[in-house]
Amino acid sequence: MTSASSTADMNAAQNNAGITYAAAGVDVEAGDRAVELMKDAVKATHNASVIGGVGGFAGLYDVSKLLTYKRPLLATSTDGVGTKVAIAQAMDIHDTIGYDLVGMVVDDIVVVGAEPLYMTDYIACGKVVPERIADIVRGIAAACSVAGTALVGGETAEHPGLLGEQEYDVAGAATGVVEADALLGPDRVREGDVVIGMASSGLHSNGYSLVRRVINHAGWALDRQVSELGRTLGEELLEPTRVYAADCLDLARAFPVTAEKAVHGFSHVTGGGLAANLARVLPQGLVATVDRSTWELPAIFKLVSELGRVPLPDLERTLNLGVGMVAVVSAEAADAAVARLNERGLPSWIMGSVSADSDAVIKTGPDYVQGAKGVDGGAVQLVNAYA
Repeated sequence: MTSASSTADMNAAQNNAGITYAAAGVDVEAGDRAVELMKDAVKATHNASVIGGVGGFAGLYDVSKLLTYKRPLLATSTDGVGTKVAIAQAMDIHDTIGYDLVGMVVDDIVVVGAEPLYMTDYIACGKVVPERIADIVRGIAAACSVAGTALVGGETAEHPGLLGEQEYDVAGAATGVVEADALLGPDRVREGDVVIGMASSGLHSNGYSLVRRVINHAGWALDRQVSELGRTLGEELLEPTRVYAADCLDLARAFPVTAEKAVHGFSHVTGGGLAANLARVLPQGLVATVDRSTWELPAIFKLVSELGRVPLPDLERTLNLGVGMVAVVSAEAADAAVARLNERGLPSWIMGSVSADSDAVIKTGPDYVQGAKGVDGGAVQLVNAYA
């Protein structure tokens, strides 16, 4: 048993010794160990354009290739993965959340036809656990390899007192390039164009505040085996975001904007849902009619709808409902574009078409969306019921 006087002596000794960074909750050595565990995965994303190795103050990327461009435009994007990290933390599985981060960032860049060249990441945590940090970065690196993007740098910050020891958040940013005369977007889209849907891998990284609220309200545990899903609920919720960058760039190069068979635009279906994001890449005066009956809702979306009795308009404004990326192409390119995507292993289908907005279009109610996220662009009309 320790006496009051001996306890006082120990406290006094500590006070005399001073307060260290480690005593404040930051373990610099743990951060160094995390770098050692992750550096091989990061190096695997590097190509000849990456200058230097892991650990520099700044990532260096040789952009000499831009000298071959007539008018190179740089594209940049930054994002995180939202509250999906809470699922990863609850399940203690951290090597997939990187796919969500990379997908959220690089697939915004390819929407304009830009090639994502390099990416950086940022991880804030309550306590650096080297193995956990390394798992997160390995996932980021693996997804960067899928996208053809170099991971040139990052930062891990320990925030004791702000985040719990098991808590972390991730963010990232990427830079890409596109030739000015190959830029995709609303100016390219024409009446008569065809809308192609590309399947999502699941929930991706949007709407998890809604999904988690539904699951908690239903009292379902993450380890619950769900027959409709063919696996546990947690495994389904942690399914990584599909990374579309390589597929979209392949399509844009196969069907250049200057050709009769051309890709005119892409839309990344993230926060806001299908209609709102598609409307952002359409010009004023045009409306895309999207037929819900061309695809079936994946089981996870049906489950969320039924468990939470979530109204359909709310589902459509929040979740991707099975469509993670959309291409808008000329009618002449439609069938060949769908075939090319499917040959690459990406389930795709024709889901609608673009026409002039007219009085015949019903412009009231949740099935009609015009403009979104500050873009006063075209409109989207959702028709029919899901298959």
